[in-house]
Amino acid sequence: MTCVTRRLVSVTAALALSVTGAAVAGPAHADPRETVKEATATGYGGAVSTVDPEASAAALDVLRKGGNAADAAVAAAATLGVTEPYSAGIGGGGYFVFYDAETGKVGTIDGRETAPAKMPNDAFINKATGQPYRFTPDLVTSGVSVGVPGTPATWERALDRWGSLSLGEALKPAIKVATRGFVVDQTFRQQTLDNKSRFAAFTSTSSLFLPGGDAPAVGSVFQNHDLAATYRLLAREGTDAFYGGPLAGEIASTVQAPPKTAGTDLPVPAGYLTAKDLAGYRALDQAPSHVEYRGLDVYGMAPSSSGGTTTGEALNILDTFNLADMSRPGALHHYLEASALAFADRGKYVGDPAFVDVPTEALTDPLFGKERACQIDPARAAAKPVLPGDVSSYDGVCPAAPAAAADEKDTENISTTNLTVADKWGNVAEYTLTIEQTGGSGIVVPGRGFLLNNELTDFSTVYDASDPNRIQPGKRPRSSMAPTIILKEGKPFLALGSPGGSTIITTVLQTILNRVDLGMDISEAIAAPRASQRNTAAVTAEPAFIDEFEEYLTGYGHKLNPSGDAFTSAAEIGAATAIEFLPGGGMTAAAEPVRRGGGSAMVLTPSR
Repeated sequence: MTCVTRRLVSVTAALALSVTGAAVAGPAHADPRETVKEATATGYGGAVSTVDPEASAAALDVLRKGGNAADAAVAAAATLGVTEPYSAGIGGGGYFVFYDAETGKVGTIDGRETAPAKMPNDAFINKATGQPYRFTPDLVTSGVSVGVPGTPATWERALDRWGSLSLGEALKPAIKVATRGFVVDQTFRQQTLDNKSRFAAFTSTSSLFLPGGDAPAVGSVFQNHDLAATYRLLAREGTDAFYGGPLAGEIASTVQAPPKTAGTDLPVPAGYLTAKDLAGYRALDQAPSHVEYRGLDVYGMAPSSSGGTTTGEALNILDTFNLADMSRPGALHHYLEASALAFADRGKYVGDPAFVDVPTEALTDPLFGKERACQIDPARAAAKPVLPGDVSSYDGVCPAAPAAAADEKDTENISTTNLTVADKWGNVAEYTLTIEQTGGSGIVVPGRGFLLNNELTDFSTVYDASDPNRIQPGKRPRSSMAPTIILKEGKPFLALGSPGGSTIITTVLQTILNRVDLGMDISEAIAAPRASQRNTAAVTAEPAFIDEFEEYLTGYGHKLNPSGDAFTSAAEIGAATAIEFLPGGGMTAAAEPVRRGGGSAMVLTPSR
């Protein structure tokens, strides 16, 4: 086994620790040389890539014991709920894409959170002022931002459709990690510090994540016995214990009356979620989005996520150009322009299809992509924002009349997590899950050990009846999550995904460009510096991208602004995971070498 770790602790050390939510000093004899950190692993029999070594190890252990990719993906996701609690967990939602080797088909599960049934259209308006709540910290740190979680239902549905293990069996690795604890790294400490004022606003959150009033120290061991007990409850009783019974009542009470500390200055608007909302939640089976690109079949998430349609439309646009024969700056210029065009259409047309007539077929039609490609000047960047295309009338012929502009403000935050798993039978799982902002709503359900999402902030802040992403009861907010599986001649070629809010789409798109058009191997494609154009006046770019390409791209008329935001101290775009499938049955698992402190790639039997 190729072992990758930044957090693994010895069982001997873990047995000495027993304080729930505590961060205590690690063993004096711990030797960091006992572990090796790898962002790439090549071999056979199964592979996994996540942002965290504990999660990758959990998935690999499931594969080693005969579980399949669906089983291992759920085990990894549950473990990420322990070690990456500010990005994922049972208080959130996500999207699961699966290639079934037996049928040769790709299926998906929409586990997106939903708005409560009593959610009013003006939920984000402060009734005392008549004005929208400040987005941060007021709206993101609130009960009103909490949607009905979909993650537990997604796990159960994935196991029912494709798995071989029970939910209880799949949760065992995560229960073990939550009980014995994991070693705190700089990323975990920094994310805690970034959220310190928000976490301190709640008694339940501060007692778990700010023991003694400070973030856990790097090198200490963090345990979460409350979460272990919650997982054991789900293992015994299934997700009925989450969507009904005492736990459901506690979740609803926490949203409606957040456990605020006496001294907080944050307003913490109360939410609308009820136990009835939880009882009515369903994860949805749906057909994937699909486009062809350079002879490859690209499958992703259809709406309620915009990830599959927007990535697919951009690929259709790029498919009309021979990027491989261009200079790298020239190819990147086309990538940025195609992304802007696709984002214009995303804002205009995409929302929850249960509430909005989303023209998915048109958005992924190669003729529509060809017509949108007419708007790209090979020598000059268009003024942004560009107008959306007209999906009601297109024939792939230039010129084409645009549609009316959409009034869109991007509110998706950069946190989330992604994992990629493949097994020896050829099954592949690509799963993106989230609680939205780093730290979600900031609210831990008292005594239960998990944070609640603030996913409803992905709705447009101000209600507009013409906006496909307007707030409506029972609706799923538009997402950019883009778990993607690519087939070549009907067999898996590449599976990939990333966190990053709306930059998820551009991260996946740029990684495909790097691998398919620019000749990079998958590890290079992930490691390469990133830029994100989401139909805005300036391109958001990592500093390394600016250093390498600003001189060339400003010649095309692009303006590059450095990445980073008000929520975190990081200037990174995304944190991708991927597996590429090699001739002869081999697999290369690839994770980030640096972003988020580096990811974790493992294979069952390494190549020699």
